[in-house]
Amino acid sequence: MAAKVSYDAVEVGAELPAQSFPVTRATLVRYAGASGDFNPIHWNEKFAKEVGLPDVIAHGMFTMAEAIRVVTDWAGDPAAVIEYGVRFTKPVVVANDDRGAVIEVSAKVAAKLDDEARTVRVDLTATSAGQKVLGMSRAVVKLA
Repeated sequence: MAAKVSYDAVEVGAELPAQSFPVTRATLVRYAGASGDFNPIHWNEKFAKEVGLPDVIAHGMFTMAEAIRVVTDWAGDPAAVIEYGVRFTKPVVVANDDRGAVIEVSAKVAAKLDDEARTVRVDLTATSAGQKVLGMSRAVVKLA
C-alpha cells in the first residue's frame, strides 16, 4: 500500500483534517497491556499524586501514537511516515470519570522537502485541556 495523497497536489500550508482522541483510564490500562508499560503513574491515582503529578497521566508513547494518526489517516498509509519525532511538553491528565481527557490534534504541511523523493514535512499541534502536550512534533511523509 502506498500513500494516497499526491506530492504534486499538496501545497505548503495545507491543513490536514484535525481530530480529537478521547482517553479514559480504561484506555490507559489497555495500552499498558499492549505496550508492557505498567508504570503506576498511568493507572494509580494515589501513586501519581504522591510523586507530584496532578492525577494519572497518559503514556507519552500513547499520546505520540494518537497524534500521528492525523497524518497516517491523511496519507492513507502508515508506512508513508518515514520519520517522526516529538518533545513531551505537558502530560495528558486523565481524570477518573466518564470524560477522562481529550487529545486535540491539528497538522499542516510545513515544507516540501525533496521533489525527487516526494517527501513533505508535516508539523503537528497536540493539546489537551488547553495546554500543548507535544512540542516540535514533526513527521516526514513520502507521498505518491
